[in-house]
Amino acid sequence: MTAAYDVARTVTDPEMPMLTLEDLGVLRDVSEDGGAVVVAITPTYSGCPAMATMRDDLVHRLRDAGYDDVRVRVELDPAWSSDWITERGRAALAEHGISPPGPAEHRDGPVVLNLLPTRRAIHCPRCGATEVELTSEFGATACKALYRCTACLEPFEHVKEI
Repeated sequence: MTAAYDVARTVTDPEMPMLTLEDLGVLRDVSEDGGAVVVAITPTYSGCPAMATMRDDLVHRLRDAGYDDVRVRVELDPAWSSDWITERGRAALAEHGISPPGPAEHRDGPVVLNLLPTRRAIHCPRCGATEVELTSEFGATACKALYRCTACLEPFEHVKEI
């Protein structure tokens, strides 16, 4: 691990600031090449609107740490998976009232398009009850769905499995 990696791993996600890019699994690699620092990141979704902010935050943080030449490379292969969220990241989500994702479904070959809401076995991050109902497949960000706990009646967000 390089000193530049130690700096990059502290950058937080702009949409879920309780997670670092490392916790989210977006930070893939940090290398030093001569005088340049090259950071590789993978978006959670293609077209993720937070990517530009992630890139800018990485560049600013590394420049503030004394690295003048910082390059951010976007890696699309392999595609990001919610399985890449670290245990520390999952705990941080739950601590902030956001239901962390369960295991992602692994597929080989073509994916059947299903326009129905996704059934998930989740529990309320506030009271732990499993009696929850989907209120919207999309939350404040495309990577989250909105639920309501029918036991404690609190609404909460769930990070989708991808």
